[in-house]
Amino acid sequence: MLNLWSNNVVFTSLAIYDHITSTLLHPNFPISDPLGEYVLDSAPPPLTLAQKLGLVASPAPGLTEGEWRQVKARSIQQGESGQPCAICREEFLLQPQVLLSCSHVFHKTCLQAFERFSRRKCCPMCRKEQYETRVIHDAAQLFRHKCATRIQAYWRGYATRKRFAILRKYSSPQDKHQRRKFFEEKLQELNDSFVRYCHTDTEAFLRDINHSLSSSRRVFQQLERKCVSEPQESDWQRIQSQVIQRDVWDCPICLTALCSPGLPAEAETSQPPRGRRLVLLSCSHLFHQPCLEAFEAFSIQTRPPCPLCRSAYHKKRI
Repeated sequence: MLNLWSNNVVFTSLAIYDHITSTLLHPNFPISDPLGEYVLDSAPPPLTLAQKLGLVASPAPGLTEGEWRQVKARSIQQGESGQPCAICREEFLLQPQVLLSCSHVFHKTCLQAFERFSRRKCCPMCRKEQYETRVIHDAAQLFRHKCATRIQAYWRGYATRKRFAILRKYSSPQDKHQRRKFFEEKLQELNDSFVRYCHTDTEAFLRDINHSLSSSRRVFQQLERKCVSEPQESDWQRIQSQVIQRDVWDCPICLTALCSPGLPAEAETSQPPRGRRLVLLSCSHLFHQPCLEAFEAFSIQTRPPCPLCRSAYHKKRI
């Protein structure tokens, strides 16, 4: 009796130990493989007694794995996964895809919507009824392969263009026109690098130019003053006759009429302001004395030139 009780305790302990070991080492967690294929239809109900006895026709058995492989091979041969979905006419991309037992392929959501609105289980392409569905990922794999191919093509193109640019930079082409263009670009690069390394101060350069121009003008003015001697009385009479022959009786500065006792009667017809005397220059130009004095006062030069001919002058009041 004691041995029997001991055997029951041992068997019970072994059973509990086996249960705990199986539970811990092999947990019953749901395995979710994103790339795994599985049949979407639910398992058929068990056969009834009449079906087991052959009194009622049994339903057709589901496709085996070998038959599904044949259906998938036929679908791949027809190129179903590489074409758009026959319902929505859009590419499969990475969306869920289902394969029917008739070897046609659709979007999972499109097929479910078709079944819901048509209220019958019929293939949208061949009208086969009571088909089986299986989730596959052929279109997703094709799309990933296409994306990888495009990325690799872009990268290879970029790397080739990069290498070609480096090769073209250090080796001259054989064609005459391309060779000329190559050396033009080389010369342009050398010129640009030389300009970058040179220190250029534009403001200082312009200041030097202005200083040189002012110095040159000063030298020329001094030479003109040395060359121009003061006219004698006979020279002033000749200059005054030139003014009369020119027949201009307006001041070039203020643009008003001139008047002087020594001038002919044509100039006396106008009515100039009183107290404005005239100044005759050695270059035969005539001005109001206040106008010429104002011009000389506002000029930046120590001895400004004539306002009209820009030559050095001697002046005489008339």
